[in-house]
Amino acid sequence: MKKLIASSALVIACAVPALAADGVVAVPFQGTFEDASFAVETAIVGQGLVIDHVSHVGDMLARTGADVGSDVEVFKAADVFTFCSAKVSREVMEADPMNIGFCPYGIFVAETAEGVMIGYREYPAGPMDKVEALLDGIIREAVGD
Repeated sequence: MKKLIASSALVIACAVPALAADGVVAVPFQGTFEDASFAVETAIVGQGLVIDHVSHVGDMLARTGADVGSDVEVFKAADVFTFCSAKVSREVMEADPMNIGFCPYGIFVAETAEGVMIGYREYPAGPMDKVEALLDGIIREAVGD
């Protein structure tokens, strides 16, 4: 029985391509950081959206590590693309004006020793499910699903 449970757990774990860690969804990307960044940018713009800002989180962490007493390389590279969707944002804010606190939306591209990943933070259930569907569609397009 223990073998059956362990086998079932392994099958389920392998069947779910997204990695989740405390409110974050991350999907492995087969390719370079640069290719993943280009794929994310292309997928966002392909949805008719405008990228407001690209935050170079990896560069910031590398640049400030010594200033805060750390020599740990968190990322080989990491960027966060921020943007909004007028349609989706209006829908979620009409449902609850306090959903403004979640805007703009972000998709990250990060490279660690384990590889390159693309992801986003999870949002509360309810109207924000529309935002998660938008973000999920963008990262699925970027990874080629």
